Amino acid sequence: MFTDSVTAIPPGFDPIAQASHAIGFSMPSDLQTGAFLKAMVGAKPGGAVLEIGTGTGLATAWLLAGMDAQSTLVSIDNEQEYQTIAGQFLGNDTRLTLVCADAGNWLDANKDQTFDLIFADAWPGKYSHLDAALGLLAEGGMYVIDDMLPQPNWPEGHDQNVDRLVADLESRPDLHTVKLTWSTGLLVATRKGTAPSTTKLN
Repeated sequence: MFTDSVTAIPPGFDPIAQASHAIGFSMPSDLQTGAFLKAMVGAKPGGAVLEIGTGTGLATAWLLAGMDAQSTLVSIDNEQEYQTIAGQFLGNDTRLTLVCADAGNWLDANKDQTFDLIFADAWPGKYSHLDAALGLLAEGGMYVIDDMLPQPNWPEGHDQNVDRLVADLESRPDLHTVKLTWSTGLLVATRKGTAPSTTKLN
């Protein structure tokens, strides 16, 4: 039977989940979001991946599980306590670079970089610094965000932030967007290609 259950848990995920619970970390990525990220990043062999919002590394584990040996992942968070857990269980993976910094400042300072997949799971790169984040997206690259459906921890009025963000992304002529009622509500935006068409007219 086709179900929404996720059983193929990536290496490092379970101890990260236990350590997250121990410190009262209350913003974990959903299993379905993780499985989706693993599948999407697998379509970018040798790709450069950016995660904005490491948290304790739960989604990071899924991304690493889907990446090939030649891919790289830069993951940013400004909370050292949380990111230390990610480093403890995932830090030996040479494909991963953990950056403890304000993500907005990092985005502004790294406009020369290009990424094939960006998972924006923090306020910067999503509700602020959106142009800076999208400016790093390669042609054919995927920008992925979650929590687009109402969540119990949303503050009052946050639904308006979500509506504005979705409308902004859907209005951009250089992006293809799709909204998915999967997990906590996902949106994927793909940078359109700019190569000239080779179609021949008879």
